[in-house]
Amino acid sequence: MMNRVVLVGRLTRDPELRYTPAGVAVATFTLAVNRTFTNQQGEREADFINCVVWRKPAENVANFLKKGNLAGVDGRIQTRNYEGQDGKRVYVTEVVAESVQFLEPKNNATSNNNQYGGNQSYSPRNTSQAAQNTSSDPFARNGNPIDISDDDLPF
Repeated sequence: MMNRVVLVGRLTRDPELRYTPAGVAVATFTLAVNRTFTNQQGEREADFINCVVWRKPAENVANFLKKGNLAGVDGRIQTRNYEGQDGKRVYVTEVVAESVQFLEPKNNATSNNNQYGGNQSYSPRNTSQAAQNTSSDPFARNGNPIDISDDDLPF
């Protein structure tokens, strides 16, 4: 039997970090994952999937991911139930993450936070500095072909 989930989406809110009475870290967050098709109005819909991650990865998620960040989750689907305050049985289905990947560079995530109301500042790189960096890069050819012979290739 197999129970494997791989998701890529954006966080709908900042992760919530808590600790069990035994001191084990647990973070919960929700990923908005776009569907591959559009609805009748031509709009792309999304699924909102609850995720939970434990221990050190939970602390990393809470420290480095924020609302709007793009993340990849590898894990399994788990269902659980409990008795709610009103006495009714509540059923929960969530993805228990074994691995969470941060899919945006830190600078890109900062600009993304501004888009979603974050208060961090972002300043684009100086264009002359960017030109200077590409001139020192031997692989930056601005779309021109690279002169290489078959003898230079290791295979």
